[in-house]
Amino acid sequence: METTVRVTEPLVVTGPPVVAERPGVMNGRARRQTTDTYRAEVLGCVTDPALTYRQRVQRLAALAEGALEPPAVSAACRAAQAAGVVHDMGEGPAPYRPRYVLPDYALALAGGAAHLELEPARDLDEALALLLAAYASVPSITGYPVYLGDLDTLLEPFVDDSVTDADLDRRLTLFWRLVDRTMPDAFVHADLGPDDGRVVRSLLRVDRRLRQVVPNLTLRVDPVRTPDALLREAVLTTCADGKPHYVNDPMMRADLGPDYGVVSCYNSLPRGGGAYTLSRLDLSASVRRAVPGPLAGRAGAAERVERWLTEVLPGDVALTAELMASRIRFLVEEARFFEHDRFVLDGLVRRDRFTAMFGFYGVAEAVAALLAPGAGAGVSACLGGDAFSRHGTRGTQRRYGLDADATALGQRIVAALADLVAATPMPYCEATGGHALLHAQSGIDTDLGVTAGARIPPGSEPPLYEHIRAVAPNHRHVPAGISDVMRFEPTVAVNPDAAVAVIRGAFAAGMRDVTFDVEGNGFVRITGYLVRDTDVAGVAAGARHSSTFLGAAALENQHLRDRVTKCAPQPPGASGR
Repeated sequence: METTVRVTEPLVVTGPPVVAERPGVMNGRARRQTTDTYRAEVLGCVTDPALTYRQRVQRLAALAEGALEPPAVSAACRAAQAAGVVHDMGEGPAPYRPRYVLPDYALALAGGAAHLELEPARDLDEALALLLAAYASVPSITGYPVYLGDLDTLLEPFVDDSVTDADLDRRLTLFWRLVDRTMPDAFVHADLGPDDGRVVRSLLRVDRRLRQVVPNLTLRVDPVRTPDALLREAVLTTCADGKPHYVNDPMMRADLGPDYGVVSCYNSLPRGGGAYTLSRLDLSASVRRAVPGPLAGRAGAAERVERWLTEVLPGDVALTAELMASRIRFLVEEARFFEHDRFVLDGLVRRDRFTAMFGFYGVAEAVAALLAPGAGAGVSACLGGDAFSRHGTRGTQRRYGLDADATALGQRIVAALADLVAATPMPYCEATGGHALLHAQSGIDTDLGVTAGARIPPGSEPPLYEHIRAVAPNHRHVPAGISDVMRFEPTVAVNPDAAVAVIRGAFAAGMRDVTFDVEGNGFVRITGYLVRDTDVAGVAAGARHSSTFLGAAALENQHLRDRVTKCAPQPPGASGR
């Protein structure tokens, strides 16, 4: 019996279903079989030698919650979930905490937190201790804080001339190790930048020396405020351990204001608030389900596209929104999280700073299905296996990211989806104008034959500049985060200025997030989080980081090792070496 822990920005738990039916809702023999199944799941968890103590506790909590009924939705919404069109991301049937919480740690450092019994910090040691104490209590879908704060901004005021660079590195090394050892999950995320400073430089040095997967990192980049020298230091860190992400700070500020954080994988949300929930729409499954209905017999690609965009997609957006609204109302009105949580009582998070994340994925496969020759037969051929995700569609079929028409259709789908989400009311989302934020969901470990978000399928990515031009137009529509992973060859480590030029150019072309990993450095960027090759190799015997279980499966199921390695070009004026 599989009992692998799945605590994640994807799923909380996977493996066999927790229960076939809720215990107690059936009678006689069927009810006894259900109870026995549930007990077997619990026993399998507590006796699994591959699970740590904390992983067992988290799985047991998920099993308990799984015995409840989910918030009520319509029969149409349930049918969309059963068909795989709408997905609740395994958040559990009884939302009792928001998915992502972004406390305002600056308030705690300046004024303390009475309900958390934290005094204001007076020096660097007290600031680090306060943050570690606060992290231990942050509610989260993963069981660990997904947001550690804008660390350089938070800590820089406590670093004066009495603190040498060597002493700063030593203290932050201890802090970094404690974060990894006490929060062993790669969705724990810290932000840096856009300004230069002693703390951001020290954290980059520490991170590339320790080579930990925790915490995940994002560097905000501003075309004026962020110097090339700081970007170069960050690129060297990426060469060592795959971090950080690079985010277009002016674009983010234009969408979310200055008080935002990047959390978990690469999810951007209001600071002092967060996201109630993240549900996702599988665009490829939306097309596939429409074949017997509105798209039946529509042999022409143009007609299929128009009918799906106008007759099918709006309905599937509405069903996804219905699921999200039901979960938000349960959290706010029945679990009443915002009436009793200590971070709320201390003013470190506020309900009016929360929103919801509307996720989507499968753009590449939806495009292939809509443009396939024929009607149903073409759709089935494109979506029936994993060949597309590995190498693109076969024969004369047009491929998203490589064919101009296919790429343009993908961009049109994302734009249409953004308009629909922005026009769909969402309860308790005052922070973002009463609607959810669109998010290019980066996939989960069990996804098969479908590509994350609006990414080009691994193994079929075009050359670097063509890749950027193909995906950049999507980024302006996705304020809650979108990521396209570029894989560079190892020589970028001796020519970091080339990567700096790529980052600057990608942002100028309209990208919101630039993410790259480096071939052969021992780390792989999965969705937005990282795994170490050595951890994946030993995962059968267990893993200290709960996210390693997810990464090991995703590497195989999503063919992430097939990413096309790109040569980082020489920047203008380089010596040519």
